[in-house]
Amino acid sequence: MSLTKTMLALALGLALTACTNKDQAADAAADASESAADATQAAADANASAMDASGSATGDAAAMAADAAASAAGTATDAAAVADQAAAEAAAAGSGEAADMKADAAEVAEDVADSAENAAEQARDDAARAADAGKN
Repeated sequence: MSLTKTMLALALGLALTACTNKDQAADAAADASESAADATQAAADANASAMDASGSATGDAAAMAADAAASAAGTATDAAAVADQAAAEAAAAGSGEAADMKADAAEVAEDVADSAENAAEQARDDAARAADAGKN
């Protein structure tokens, strides 16, 4: 194989890797955004449970759970923004290595958003249990 063909094959391989990393980053950003939306809904549900429990013996517990859900939703939203930024930077990256680093950053942000979504859902469930306990 000539040097020119070798260089061309190497360049093509790097370009394909960069495209894969850009897609990976975009997928991570989309998943992070979905987690943020789910966390926000969980926070809204927790707030509704806290409102139902207001004035009951467990009202304070439900309100604390709703606050925790809102905080987790904020974290998920922030992580989704970071993932979006990393995906945009991966798309603009000139090299496969830079795109790979940005894709990794987007995936870490996605993991944070997923964890925050789980925390918001747990807090939502806690608020609902507190509201139900206050009715009994």
